[in-house]
Amino acid sequence: MIDTEERVFFLANSHLFRGLGEDDLAVVAEQFEEVSFPSQHVVQEQGASADNFFLIYSGSVKVVRMVKQQKQELATLIAGDYFGEEALLPTQRRSATVTTVEKVVLLELSKSTFQELLKKYPQIKVNFEVSFSSLKLARRLRFKWVRPDEVIYFIARKHQIFLAQGLIGPVFAFLLALVLILLFGPMFFHSIFTSLITLFVLAGIIGWGVWSWIDWGNDYYIVTNQRVVWLEKIVGIYDSRQEAPLSKILSVGVETALSGRLLDYGNVIVRTFVGRIPFRFVDHPYQAAAIVEEYWRRAQETSHREDVEAMKQAIREKLGLTEAKKTIKPLAPEKKAMPSPYKPSLLMVLSRDIFRLRFEERGTITYRKHLFVLFQQVGLPSFFIILDIVALLFRLRSIALSPNVRFITIQQGVVHVDTFMLALLIFLVLVFLPWWLYQYLDWSNDIFQVTQDQIFDIDRKPFGTEQRRSAPLDSILSTRASRIGLLGYIINYGNVYISVGSAELVFESVFDPVAVQLDIDMRRLANSAKKQEAKDKAERDNMAEWLATYHQNFGDLGPTSELVDRRRNPE
Repeated sequence: MIDTEERVFFLANSHLFRGLGEDDLAVVAEQFEEVSFPSQHVVQEQGASADNFFLIYSGSVKVVRMVKQQKQELATLIAGDYFGEEALLPTQRRSATVTTVEKVVLLELSKSTFQELLKKYPQIKVNFEVSFSSLKLARRLRFKWVRPDEVIYFIARKHQIFLAQGLIGPVFAFLLALVLILLFGPMFFHSIFTSLITLFVLAGIIGWGVWSWIDWGNDYYIVTNQRVVWLEKIVGIYDSRQEAPLSKILSVGVETALSGRLLDYGNVIVRTFVGRIPFRFVDHPYQAAAIVEEYWRRAQETSHREDVEAMKQAIREKLGLTEAKKTIKPLAPEKKAMPSPYKPSLLMVLSRDIFRLRFEERGTITYRKHLFVLFQQVGLPSFFIILDIVALLFRLRSIALSPNVRFITIQQGVVHVDTFMLALLIFLVLVFLPWWLYQYLDWSNDIFQVTQDQIFDIDRKPFGTEQRRSAPLDSILSTRASRIGLLGYIINYGNVYISVGSAELVFESVFDPVAVQLDIDMRRLANSAKKQEAKDKAERDNMAEWLATYHQNFGDLGPTSELVDRRRNPE
């Protein structure tokens, strides 16, 4: 049986009961019923009536959901986690099947008891609402970067007030357009040309609103059992994933303004050894911070247990009490610094990454220069393409309206083509379009990359030469980001300067240079941490060998042996 004191300690470590004092926690703890189940026992079935909520006191369970006759493994939950939250919601059924992986001890709470607790302790209602809404969103979304052994515990987006703020512009523009159309309708629709322009403007305003809504919904702040993650995405242009292991967190804080305190939103600032990961303008920031702190504490405890167990295992191996864990690796040549895996191709040009400024593939982050640079390069050919197309349309119109003019005529067996029309087509297909494509490829092939252990600056001319500069991450001395003039601040582009020994690499004209700098710093410090981990392991093995040698030769140490004999036989 779990006594009340142990239950209180257990509940006090859960963000669900944040805000309750020790006496209140004791009252709440008594409302839970202790139940246990053996391994491979089905605790709840998907689709069944939801009447009970469970906290896992010990053991682990697997959560599985059937979707369109296919099994989805959602998570493996351990001590401190919970499931069955549907029981605390009105008229809900189980959304997944939960099966024990090993023997578990659960603390069970019925729906009726939960409603009574909410009436008595309303301050915990927000805690449960934040957790349940987060869990619901996490189960609806599927991220490719989530590892098989990783569980999303918390996920949030910006407060909905910022969605409303982003929609003010397009909604106002759409209403203004409708008013103008109602007042001056004949002026906008008196010809096909003005009708098309009007419809084009309306479609642009609607697209602006849809884009604002999608842009708001594409930023996520996530806490898993392994890391904190900030996802930022601009559709078709930019996507970023800043992250840090839970064990590397230094502190968690909350920042709020007056409006945030009134509407209950704010910034949760997660400080790590490489900088800050901000959860910007999230709902209920104090509850969100409590969730981060809980899983940060869990990660610290897990890391400590793993270090202790690793030391014990190393000592056992040195003493011959257990066999050393051997990892069989296939024969392979020694690893060397690999060149950048990026190889631009026509397929890439036709893919979704045609205008993307940042993307990540197989652990390599690739940056292109800002779209402003692309517009500078393709501006002139784009102007001539538009001019050529407009001339073609006017020429087609004149041909269609003139009965004596034809694009192709045949006289006495000889084919005659309209010279002006043919010249426009030749210039469009053979001059202006290839010119535009060349400038695009020149922009697209000028890239900067950050891999797990190197950085690259690659400039490849279409059908021409390639210049490549690289440097190991551990050779970086410092990084600095700067925006380029007033325009750089307005459209957020600039340079990132990377000092490598006496040389300097520059990531030029990149979008959001501060985020690029953070990417580089996080990769550099992650690379250093990996090397430090290997160094720590070597030191641990040396310590284990020293202790093992001391233990094996304990009887031959002379004075120490005599001292032990005197203590055993004081007479």
